[in-house]
Amino acid sequence: MKKLILIRHAKSSWNAITDDLSRPLSKRGVSDAHLVSHALIGHLPSKVIVWSSPAKRAKETATIFCQNMEMNIDCIIKNEDIYTFERSELRNAIKMCKNEHDTLILFGHNDAITKFVNKFGSETFENVPTSGVVVINFDTDDWSTIEKGDTELTIFPRDLKI
Repeated sequence: MKKLILIRHAKSSWNAITDDLSRPLSKRGVSDAHLVSHALIGHLPSKVIVWSSPAKRAKETATIFCQNMEMNIDCIIKNEDIYTFERSELRNAIKMCKNEHDTLILFGHNDAITKFVNKFGSETFENVPTSGVVVINFDTDDWSTIEKGDTELTIFPRDLKI
């Protein structure tokens, strides 16, 4: 069994005049990342691999999540291949994960995440929101053979706010 935890980066700040890779998180993004990461804590297996897009907003989101889940931030692996907005490119990157890892946490971008979730999960969503988490289980021992999986869990910021 392979478990994929897809996390869309938190809301970024459009106030910063910078290129796409360097755009930081907004205050709301930081707040939502903390909120969602605390809700995810009880749903993590003990051994995971963590990939982040090289985009600043994705790395900052991964750092917040890892710190709140008491994971060493040095375990975050920058993966250039997941700086994509295309489902097929995201799928190809995931299929390259080494089989020694049963759980992959991935911090990436839309539209790739929403389209991937809708194609490979058992539930569909109009949009996976920023800081949104979708956990999909695949009945395989080989990342390269993942096909349709079972959506085990979703955690969206709006569901945690009162």
